[in-house]
This record gives sequence, structure tokens and C-alpha cells, in this order.
Amino acid sequence: MPATTETAEPAVQTAEASAVEVAERHVRDQLEKLAASSPRPNESQMLKAMTAAGFAEDDIEVSADITPTGLAVDAIEAAAPVDEQCIIGQVREGEVAMSVLPVLPGGNCFVGNGS
Repeated sequence: MPATTETAEPAVQTAEASAVEVAERHVRDQLEKLAASSPRPNESQMLKAMTAAGFAEDDIEVSADITPTGLAVDAIEAAAPVDEQCIIGQVREGEVAMSVLPVLPGGNCFVGNGS
């Protein structure tokens, strides 16, 4: 019996990354750079990282970096909407965590955001 060789064609991924996936990757990259240089960044550093990731300053929400009693927060978050989703990044002690959640009914990413 002659030997047969079957060649399986590799699966071709034709779908491009969604705008949300691309934005999440950009935010992660910028926040990881920030966390490496500043493990406990402040609001302005988070805002700068998010603008470097490609968001307009007016679209970015950043959590407070100081508690009402004047203490530094344990973690700081920033978020921006993309295609009805919120790209949310957090920096805590030099570690980055990411989430993608639906935009809230009022159009914001954070509950209680007055902007």
C-alpha cells in the first residue's frame, strides 16, 4: 500500500481585531509602561497614559487618586468608551488589570461620574 501524506491547511484567521480589542491592547501597553515607572500613579499620569493610548481627553474618566480623608488610594482606574463598551484599566502596586464592560445608560463608564 503506498504511503499517503495528508497535509492539513492551517486555519486562517481572516477576522481583524475589533476596535475594542485594539483599544484594550493599546491601553494595556500604556498602563504597563506607566506601572513600570510609577507603581502608584496619580490622576494626571493615568490621563496621560490614556491619551497616549489614543483617546481624546474629554472621553477619559479617571478615578480619584486621594481619598476624601486625604490618603492615597490603593488603586487607580481609567476608562474610555469604544463601540458601546468601556475599556477600563487599573494600576495597583505596579500591576495592571483590564476589564471591558458595557457603557452605562448615562453614557459614562464609571458610576457617579459627574462629567
